[in-house]
Amino acid sequence: MKACLVSPDGQTTISLKNDITVVGRKQGVCDVFLDRGNVSKIHCLIIKTDGLLLVRDLGSTNGTLVNGQKVSRGALLPGDELSFASLTFQVQFGAEMSGVLSPERTEAMPVVPEPGVGGATSEESDSSDSLDEFPLPEV
Repeated sequence: MKACLVSPDGQTTISLKNDITVVGRKQGVCDVFLDRGNVSKIHCLIIKTDGLLLVRDLGSTNGTLVNGQKVSRGALLPGDELSFASLTFQVQFGAEMSGVLSPERTEAMPVVPEPGVGGATSEESDSSDSLDEFPLPEV
């Protein structure tokens, strides 16, 4: 699952590539390094699991907030505001992310007109090999 944090001005995008992302100001330890004194050395975790994005505060001094509410842990939704002390980002993941439904991953499906619609006659729709053109997968 693709997920990222975007600054309010849209100038900064932080990609959340790992299943567990450590956020804080301790360089070399944190996956997301935030060089601000009011961000704790190891501030919080962001966890991607089963299509969900979760946040867990690690006892930070100034807190982790979701939509302005201080949380110790919780689920994130696309569009939520996630704040680490005074730094705020918008959470983006799932269908909201551009490129998630990229052409490389989405196959084009042929259009099969219904009988009597778009010029197909009932004779054409009864043809025995019309079903062979689009075999159903075995379950």
